[in-house]
Amino acid sequence: MPKNLLIVESPAKAKTIEKILGSDFEVKSCYGHIRDLEKDDMGIDVNNNYKPRYIVPDEKQKVVKELKQLAKKSDTVWLATDEDREGEAISWHLCEVLGLDPNTTKRIVFHEITKPAILKAVQIPRTVDMNLVNAQQARRILDRIVGFELSPILWRKISMKNNLSAGRVQSVAVRIIAEREREINAFKTQSSFKVEALFTANDNTGKPIVFKAEGSKFNNADSAEKFLNECVGASYQVKDIQVKPAKRSPAAPFTTSTLQQEASRKLGYGVSRTMLLAQRLYENGHITYMRTDSVSLSETAMGEIRDAITSSFGNRYYQSRKYKNKNESAQEAHEAIRPTYMTNSTVNDADLKRLYELIWKRTMASQMADAELEKTIAKIGVSTNNAELTAEGEVLKFEGFIKVYREDVDDEDLDGEQHQEGMLPPLKTGQQLPLKEMKAIERFTRPLPRYTEASLVKKLEELGIGRPSTYAPTISTILKRGYVEKRDKEGTIRNYQVFRLQNDKISKQTETENTGAEKSKLFPTDLGLVVTDFLKQYFDDIMDYSFTARIEEEFDEVANGKMKWNVMIDDFYNPFKKDVTKTIETAERISGERNLGFDPKTGKAVIARMGRYGPMVQIGKTEEEEKPKYARLKQNQSIETITLDEALDLFRLPLTLGEHNGQEVSVNAGRFGPYIKYGEQFISLPKGAEPLDVDLDTAIQLIGDKEIADAPIGQYENLPVTKGKGRFGPFIKWNDLFINIPRAYNFDALKQKDIEELIEKKVAKEANRYIQNWPSEKISIENGRWGPFIRFGKKMLKLGRKEDGEKYSAEELINLPIEEVKKMIEQQVPGAFSKKAATKKTATKKVAAKKTAKKAVAKKK
Repeated sequence: MPKNLLIVESPAKAKTIEKILGSDFEVKSCYGHIRDLEKDDMGIDVNNNYKPRYIVPDEKQKVVKELKQLAKKSDTVWLATDEDREGEAISWHLCEVLGLDPNTTKRIVFHEITKPAILKAVQIPRTVDMNLVNAQQARRILDRIVGFELSPILWRKISMKNNLSAGRVQSVAVRIIAEREREINAFKTQSSFKVEALFTANDNTGKPIVFKAEGSKFNNADSAEKFLNECVGASYQVKDIQVKPAKRSPAAPFTTSTLQQEASRKLGYGVSRTMLLAQRLYENGHITYMRTDSVSLSETAMGEIRDAITSSFGNRYYQSRKYKNKNESAQEAHEAIRPTYMTNSTVNDADLKRLYELIWKRTMASQMADAELEKTIAKIGVSTNNAELTAEGEVLKFEGFIKVYREDVDDEDLDGEQHQEGMLPPLKTGQQLPLKEMKAIERFTRPLPRYTEASLVKKLEELGIGRPSTYAPTISTILKRGYVEKRDKEGTIRNYQVFRLQNDKISKQTETENTGAEKSKLFPTDLGLVVTDFLKQYFDDIMDYSFTARIEEEFDEVANGKMKWNVMIDDFYNPFKKDVTKTIETAERISGERNLGFDPKTGKAVIARMGRYGPMVQIGKTEEEEKPKYARLKQNQSIETITLDEALDLFRLPLTLGEHNGQEVSVNAGRFGPYIKYGEQFISLPKGAEPLDVDLDTAIQLIGDKEIADAPIGQYENLPVTKGKGRFGPFIKWNDLFINIPRAYNFDALKQKDIEELIEKKVAKEANRYIQNWPSEKISIENGRWGPFIRFGKKMLKLGRKEDGEKYSAEELINLPIEEVKKMIEQQVPGAFSKKAATKKTATKKVAAKKTAKKAVAKKK
């Protein structure tokens, strides 16, 4: 047995480190966090200095048991979890669970998984830093308080299914996206006319070169046309030439945020994917730690980079640079993200290759010389009106860092007028230039673009909200909760005017352009907008950017030992709790309701609002005698922007498309999405398809696909077996039984043996499930984990006792009349059957009673 047990977070890291340390060390993984707060009552004792109550979850019991056994057998236990606050907290939790003393247990940290770094860390161990632990604990507790207090309020006050949640950082992130969306919706486009002229001049070989010069902007078509009229018959002369040297410097090495941004721009990766790949690169020893907001490089790394640059490109390309953080409170002031060995310009793993090469190039470029340019600006005079046109060009004299890497920019950093400057032919002051053509082109102002995942990270960082470890989970959460969706937007065709001066004649024409197209952008959903408005109205502190940033600064103060974590929580909790109480008592339910106008057919109000299952429009109001009509919004529609005509168009559903094989084909939208109805069959439309866009040919194609998919894949006891994929995954269907397919089976290639095995297991399970079953009444007596119970519809009800107070025996339950069972149901659900009688008459005609598993068993026998 090795004398030393070293515990890390991930198994991949464990394998790498074990090879380095040798036989004296056994390296084991704790697979991330081993404890978390209890769910009951927040897991926090708010009356006892916010003392947390931690538990080891079921899925970690086995890991903890193994680590305890190994720790007892080892002479020394070393903790080598990640070097950020999260990792420090995991080390402390390990001490607590394994019975180790955090004041004496050896804790080591390293920025990279290399032999020198690991061996050096073992030589200089420290103990668990409780300030870092307390900072992480404060974040976890505060976020738990916010989530547990706000989420139930949203359930009560917003007309939606109870899957809503709120969070300190996630809600602010949604607000950023929502405000940008509203800026875009409110933006009023303005047009102007930009003058561009094409001239010709000879290059050094005497070959004529066409180049562009730009003139003034004009606010309207009349002014632009007037300017071109003034240029009729004009001559054009070079009035002035300026040649200026210019330089461009490389960007700093990667931090977590800048890596996410560049991986998005250059590789098209989402934030979560970037962090997943970076984690694997780190654990395999290829790069330094990937959660950092530091831009500094170690002296050793600087030396390696210098050697790599000079050996590859020569001394002229090397320029030593030391970068400093703009953010003085940069957390965990370790190194920037860089390769562990600069001699490795790539890695063999195909999944990791592109991200690694991006990191390698950025690191190399950060220590390379400036790019040297020569910029030429020529002023060209117009003889008839003394106006000036400007031609610009640049020549790259020395490429420097550009030889390896150039940083991209986000959409919002472009002004819409930027263009790549080309070279100008040699020009002289006084030189006459022949005009090829001059145009005044109509251009339109554009709103700021929607956020990408990466540009949202950049915005959060600028505002001081969140830290490197929080960006990816924050974005994942708001997407998962349905507050934001990531999608493309198709452009629209727009006309624009062009005035052209050529051969002293002016012509006017209308051209078209595709505008407004966006790819992989973050759009707030109607739910996200409604929740944002509600939280801003009642919890302005939580939604305030500066307040959220100040909370982050206080976490930093806790980490630096300047503030006690429970004092910080107390300062936050007391006013927050008052807001919670006040909101529960006074806030009205909110649905984001918007009146669109009136239905011309009925004269009733048309309203867009959030419904229980999402954004919808309705004709009529609930208090009116006739029930309102409802329709769901299309995916690309919003409560805030839908027009009356668009809303009324939604009520065309259900829409009959025609006939196929003598049966009617129609399209509609239901609770679980849009579908085609073919006879008595219901066929779901593909994800993203809109029912009103479906024609008969498309419907017939989908019907055919469904028939192929539903064709029997085998038989069991002379009854067909079909397969499909539903809400809960792949399944097979036999004799009205739906049987989920475990991962151990190959769903795409099920054998007859597999089919028989799956059905027999299900039949046996179902036979044991029912004691009695009345399918037409939706009532059954079933065996449960804690004993027999009554199932009534979706409700699980207690089984009553006999008149003498004794429990029913198994034999008595088999013969218990349904009338007795109904009495038990009535006691727990008063009026259950009087309501049912009024509403079930039509339903029973449509839905055939399902055969029970008992019948299936009887057949089998």
